[in-house]
Amino acid sequence: MSSTPGRSLAGATTGIALVLIAVLVGVAAQRVTTGPAEQRSTAAGAVRPTGHTTTVDVVAEGMRFHPARIEVPPGDRLVVRLTNRDHRRHDLVLGNGAHTGLIGNGESARLDAGVIGGVTEGWCSLPGHRQAGMTLEVVPTGAVAAPATAGAAAPDRPVDVMADPGPAFTARDAAAPPAPPGRLHRRELHVREVVREVAPGVRQRLWTFDGTVPGPVLRGRVGDTFEITLVNDGTLDHGIDFHAGAVAPDEVMRPIDPGQRLTYRFTATRAGIWMYHCSTMPMLHHIGNGMYGAVIIDPPDLPPVQREYVLVQSELYLGPDGQPGDLAKMQAERPDAVVFNGYVAQYAHRPLPARVGERVRVWLLDAGPNRDTSFHVVGAQFDTVYREGRWESRPTDPGGAQVLSLSPAAGGFVELTFPGPGHYPFVSHSMVDAERGARGMFEVRS
Repeated sequence: MSSTPGRSLAGATTGIALVLIAVLVGVAAQRVTTGPAEQRSTAAGAVRPTGHTTTVDVVAEGMRFHPARIEVPPGDRLVVRLTNRDHRRHDLVLGNGAHTGLIGNGESARLDAGVIGGVTEGWCSLPGHRQAGMTLEVVPTGAVAAPATAGAAAPDRPVDVMADPGPAFTARDAAAPPAPPGRLHRRELHVREVVREVAPGVRQRLWTFDGTVPGPVLRGRVGDTFEITLVNDGTLDHGIDFHAGAVAPDEVMRPIDPGQRLTYRFTATRAGIWMYHCSTMPMLHHIGNGMYGAVIIDPPDLPPVQREYVLVQSELYLGPDGQPGDLAKMQAERPDAVVFNGYVAQYAHRPLPARVGERVRVWLLDAGPNRDTSFHVVGAQFDTVYREGRWESRPTDPGGAQVLSLSPAAGGFVELTFPGPGHYPFVSHSMVDAERGARGMFEVRS
């Protein structure tokens, strides 16, 4: 599903959204929400009620409200009839407190906004929807529109990338799982929204597959079939997109509501390490808040090695403590930290073991959502490089490599042997990201 080495997130988001909107036609269900009292006014001061009511039809579609600007004669009472033609749930909240409640595809709601005397904003309250542009304005005829503030980023929270996480900290196991027996692999993946520490003293509410960031590493061989059942145990709608499979996205990548399940079946036809991620808009927010993982499809005749690790690089865009990541920071490409396997510099404090003379394979995936990686091991060289489905160097070649460079969604592996005992740091050689936490250590013994 990705280009080589990376694909346009915006293009994928738009394309999938348009397909899903066309395909997912729900049965309309009318739901009426009675609004506030007639005396509610959006004016800063008093406005003389006209006794008239202005009724406006608004459609939620394509992560936008249509129309996005409502003009109302000053003093008129405003009634909004909201219809959701999108493939996911939405609501409408006004700055004066009026609220429709959430409505699904094909449903409608009536919102009584009260007497209009001043400019006010409206938005969808689901996480990330307002920042992604799902807003509207209510403007008295002849008034100047209010300045937009929806995209403001959360304040930065300091991340001490040198801090020790403490003796009780357990790093994510980076060992690559073996390929399971058989040619059909069935698994359930549960969407879970959890609060986890992502750096010493820093917590984030993460949207996850099976409660971990990254999600579980899946593995198989060319020709294997995967049957993955996604179970949404969260509070928001979520979906999944497996780059390891080539299937039409219309059904299998559609978002599902809390409590629903969906089965996604694909056959792996090409080798590599492939990304999977949430397919729900805004994808930037869902991927940036933890919904990604890796599928390894072994190249034919992949030789065995003594040690095999998986590292997934990604970025953290922190919101308030214990809350989801901040979409405005993601849109501005302003990460608070860059990490391997979901936690700042965890392998600097819990080094990955190896022995002198052992052949070590390191699978790399750049989950992004925005930053490239340039993986380097200090004091060592790669005699094998496999990137995006092709061998670039092997031990019999006279040359070697110092980095494996990957764009978002790209993956590959490197192999190396360590020349002697010691501590060998590994980093993204984009040094600003190494200093943001994209670093770790191999501890090599005789």
